[in-house]
Amino acid sequence: MGVIREPAVAGAFYPDDPKALAAEIRRYVSKAAFDAIEGDIVGVISPHAGYVYSGQVAGYGMRAISGRAYDTVVVIGPSHRAYFKGAAIMSKGGYRTPLGMTDIDEDLAAAIMREGGPASENVGVHGAEHSLEVQIPFLQTVLKGFKIVPIVMGSQETNTCEDLAGIVSRGIKALGRRVLVVGSTDLSHYYSYAHAVKLDKHIVDRLEAFDIKGMVDDFDAEISEACGRGPMIVTMMVSKALGATKCKVLKYANSGDVSGDRGNVVGYTSAVFCRTEGAKE
Repeated sequence: MGVIREPAVAGAFYPDDPKALAAEIRRYVSKAAFDAIEGDIVGVISPHAGYVYSGQVAGYGMRAISGRAYDTVVVIGPSHRAYFKGAAIMSKGGYRTPLGMTDIDEDLAAAIMREGGPASENVGVHGAEHSLEVQIPFLQTVLKGFKIVPIVMGSQETNTCEDLAGIVSRGIKALGRRVLVVGSTDLSHYYSYAHAVKLDKHIVDRLEAFDIKGMVDDFDAEISEACGRGPMIVTMMVSKALGATKCKVLKYANSGDVSGDRGNVVGYTSAVFCRTEGAKE
């Protein structure tokens, strides 16, 4: 019996009333429009701000996976409240939201931790962290019958990303699960609208090219910014390990597009990673 992680930001980042929450998410998903996605989606990049700001962008990635079948979703987010080395995993229990409970895939969590490396049991840092929580109601709305493995990254250096991607990929392959990986991140923070768009374009371009090395180099050169650079890079790496060969950026916007305040904005994007339908991992 594991820990039940209760909602920390319901009523703040998103509605705490189940009917209002479900209706808001369905609205975002229904408004997302894009060309049909070819192939099998194995990874998603999704923002984690308050829904009023980033919910419509998140709706694009969530619409792309809507109705698809996954055994487990590995959700990876950055730690905003505590710094620690490596990554914190919850291996038992579940995440509760106003829409209900989603159980943790204990077998996959254990398989990942058996690989060693940077992921270890650390329930405490999950308690107040919003970067994973805001993804769960969307997933509960567009998917059915899935479990999660929640991972919070405390350190996001490249070697940590490589090590974490390796153990997650090997854990998935060892169990043969049909798994989706979700990397939770916002992009640049608190620049003017024009400067934010310029900064974020580097990330959007690297995603569209599925250029992991270029993404890492841009972050190291400080020409790109993202609070979840680690989760984004790990998602790219795991998606590649699972057979993805292309990425499609479905939407980019920033908070200024919603609020009209273009003085200090935060950037958001939704992207999916695909492999050829039926390809082996």
